[in-house]
Amino acid sequence: MICSILLLIILTSCVSGTFVVNVTQTSYQAEENHHITLEWTFTTNPHTSSNSLNIFCELFTDLRPSVLFHLHEGVEVPESQDEQFAGRVQWDKDVLREGRLRLHVSRLRTEDTGLYKCQVITSYGRNSGKCWLNVTAAADEPKPQRPTVRPEPESLGNIWILYAGLAAAAVAAVLLILYLKRLFVFNPCLSYCSCNYMLTSKFSY
Repeated sequence: MICSILLLIILTSCVSGTFVVNVTQTSYQAEENHHITLEWTFTTNPHTSSNSLNIFCELFTDLRPSVLFHLHEGVEVPESQDEQFAGRVQWDKDVLREGRLRLHVSRLRTEDTGLYKCQVITSYGRNSGKCWLNVTAAADEPKPQRPTVRPEPESLGNIWILYAGLAAAAVAAVLLILYLKRLFVFNPCLSYCSCNYMLTSKFSY
């Protein structure tokens, strides 16, 4: 009996030693408000069902650990998820039986930056894999350029009318000056009489 127990312990240890959890990428880079897919792979056993899987994923930062994803016996436990990730994590159920854990994290935030660790526990072994995610702040969007306002045809017509009126007034002023100048040059009596009248009027008192 004792030998059987020892043999079972040895076999269990050997099986656990062959169970491996890996990450497809050790480091991820993303921008704020974008989406990203974090992926782990683990050793499968054709004789066991995915319903026996237990997975616990956490984010480790300088502040405190946050629960990213929790799967208990093949069933997701959203109550265990931290508020930081509530409603932002989706997982692919179909690939889980292939030994792949894919977590889609949407609407990334800068506080999502940190070390992500997923621990996979099965009846034939347990192990964990880690990866790093760096989320940078979104770049400032360029300000939209103000469109150039072109004058409407009616406005253009009004401008041309104004210019034409000013030009006509200028021409009329020039013609008036030339007329007066010609009048005084060719009629010296008019100029003399006008001056004499002004002098006579001044000293008549």
